[in-house]
Amino acid sequence: MLQPEKACLLIADISGYTEYLSGVEIDHAQDILADLISTVVTSLRPNFQLSKLEGDAAFCFAPAEEVDGSILLDTIERCYFSFRRRRRDVRQATSCECNACTRIPDLNLKFVAHHGLVIRQNIAGSEELLGADVIAVHRLLKNDIIGQLQIPAYAAFSDRLVQEMGIDPVALGMASHAETYEHIGEIKLWVHDLERRWQEEDQRRRVLVEPADAVFEMTDDVPAPPQVVWEFVTTPGRRMEWQAAGGVTGVTEQLAAGGRRGVGAVNHCMHGPDAIIEEILDWRPFDYFTDRSTMGGGGPTFISTYEFEPTASGTRVTLRIGKPDTEAEMAMLAQLGPMFADGISKSMAVLKGAAADEATERTSGRVEPPLPQTRNADGFLEGIKPIQYVG
Repeated sequence: MLQPEKACLLIADISGYTEYLSGVEIDHAQDILADLISTVVTSLRPNFQLSKLEGDAAFCFAPAEEVDGSILLDTIERCYFSFRRRRRDVRQATSCECNACTRIPDLNLKFVAHHGLVIRQNIAGSEELLGADVIAVHRLLKNDIIGQLQIPAYAAFSDRLVQEMGIDPVALGMASHAETYEHIGEIKLWVHDLERRWQEEDQRRRVLVEPADAVFEMTDDVPAPPQVVWEFVTTPGRRMEWQAAGGVTGVTEQLAAGGRRGVGAVNHCMHGPDAIIEEILDWRPFDYFTDRSTMGGGGPTFISTYEFEPTASGTRVTLRIGKPDTEAEMAMLAQLGPMFADGISKSMAVLKGAAADEATERTSGRVEPPLPQTRNADGFLEGIKPIQYVG
């Protein structure tokens, strides 16, 4: 007998598409939708698996044990940021002045997410998710959030999900909302304003150790996608799976507002009785993060950046450490350098295997619907000509 399992259910829906179709060229409109849907699904992988494409929406899920509240929020926000950039790039990349192309900015993106029990069942050669919670998350798409709250781009989380994921919606500035559905009853929701987050992301100061400013730099390739490698590098439990090889004996975290990792969070990385205090200064999932590290026992304070660059075979991880503020601290850091480098080297060797195994486990047996292929060899939408620049 099939057994129910806990899952995080997520639907990403391109809003405004029905109105957009009115009076636009259908061939270009379909190409644009296919391109944006592909961008959305690709951004959600591999943390979320595509269950089904549903017109202008993508129904995805993840086993509950594979995501926590911070990873969920990072994944959704990163997906929305990717959508916004792609929407802008597609519009700028074409000289076509048809209605479908000029009205690309009319399209937006919203999410609904719920936590519950599902049953996976093979139906006609494809895996289907069944259960009352699958019905509930689809009902959540029919809501009056935009009308009542005037938030055009949002992620709506069921109250059950925020409880299960340890999210503090009030601390994160989410708006309270509720919808009532026949045969289901009232579902309390928390609405995360993604347009506001896009503006905050765009305006937030970047803190990054550039190559020219680094006194130490290490680069290595890990055979796993950036989302998986990011999780291993930023989550305390996962850090211990590989950093123990380099002498780390424990990692604890003090989360930022709302139960999130990110700017303002503080980690304590233990090396026996000594601790390195890591204060997060910049947080750009799944591209890079920067922290200020202070070594215990009067040791130096320095800023370091981890970068995650996608490659054909996985992720290129680069660690850069900036010069401390004082010459005395620089001398201490230089003295610790060989031991530091040895610990990182040993840890990275373990990370490669652990992250690769995790990536394989998450994708093993996955059978996902194929995404529409709309881009030509130049990376543009089929049927849409790029701007021709004349120098």
